[in-house]
Amino acid sequence: MIGDFFKRLSGGPEVAATDDDARLALAALLVRVAHANWDYAQAEVERIDLILGRRYGLSPEDAADLRTDAETIEAQANDTVQFTRAIKDAVPFEERDGVMENLWELVLADGVRDAEEEGVLRLIAPLLGVNDRDSALARQRVQARMA
Repeated sequence: MIGDFFKRLSGGPEVAATDDDARLALAALLVRVAHANWDYAQAEVERIDLILGRRYGLSPEDAADLRTDAETIEAQANDTVQFTRAIKDAVPFEERDGVMENLWELVLADGVRDAEEEGVLRLIAPLLGVNDRDSALARQRVQARMA
């Protein structure tokens, strides 16, 4: 599974990433963001499962399975671009603000705006084609929901 995932992501334009690849890519991005501050806390694991379950209509067990696969993928990935490309291929531009909201929700889940996690989001946003302003608006929407 993992080898096939990386083959599809590194393939040329004739090899399209699937919707399942985009799911796994978003899950891996969430894991990467959670690892950014070198503290992959249980609260972050639970938040990732919650985000994946809500976004994709997964049961708690299926969301945890997806996250577990993503942890393996993220640990073996050379860079973040592989993940963002799969998302860009599968998620229309108009819907990528939702992806940014998912990422911000994870960053803000513990009530602390961690500099390392924010730095990773500043890298990810333009790779998804999302500008700084739209990323900030996504953050504000998440903060308003969490207040």
